Amino acid sequence: MVYTPRSARRGALLAGSMAVLGLLTACGNGQTVHSDPPVTASGTAAPATDASTPPASGTPAAPSAGSATPTGAASTAVSRATGTSGGTGTTAATSTRCHTSELRASVGRNDPGAGQENFPLVLTNASHRTCTVRGFPGAAFVSAGGAQLGPDPRRESGSPTTVTLRPGQSAWAGLTYSNPEVSGARTARPAALLITPPDERDHLKVAWTGGAVPVSGNSSSVFLTVFGPGTAP
Repeated sequence: MVYTPRSARRGALLAGSMAVLGLLTACGNGQTVHSDPPVTASGTAAPATDASTPPASGTPAAPSAGSATPTGAASTAVSRATGTSGGTGTTAATSTRCHTSELRASVGRNDPGAGQENFPLVLTNASHRTCTVRGFPGAAFVSAGGAQLGPDPRRESGSPTTVTLRPGQSAWAGLTYSNPEVSGARTARPAALLITPPDERDHLKVAWTGGAVPVSGNSSSVFLTVFGPGTAP
């Protein structure tokens, strides 16, 4: 056993008491002792938010784990992906026969000559697609009550050709008959002319303003020609 003088033991005890007193004082006044200097990091700090507080306007909320994608967002994406782009992948529709519902009919001005009356029957493409007409029209004069006046027109000889009509374009066929005053045929004054496009069953009705037409007797036949492009010869 090592003998320590009493004065040395008293000094060590006093020094230990002072160290404990200093430690108790630092903890009690709320001060923290840092062993390293603070570090400043560059960047933008985001404010802390409570889970129960909604995000600020314009800041999208992060989806919770396992939540589904909003229906609106999914449908919008699909709509954009499947929408028409107008690029090279779009194929133009193939031209097909013009249907009655896509056409507008009219009767052009009479072009008489050599005892003949000659009227162009005009069909105009009123649709938004390109279509075609080929061959002869159907035609019939009718009274105000809808009764047919005279026999069905005959077809003149001719070679049908396919006429392509873009929207707004027209094709015409000739309707011709002998002047009744020259031929002596009996006449009637139609209220309208029914025009049926080639290969169609439905007709278009056009008011007739061309005067009397032959309906029976000598040289009473009415003739039709094939369709050609344009509105008149």
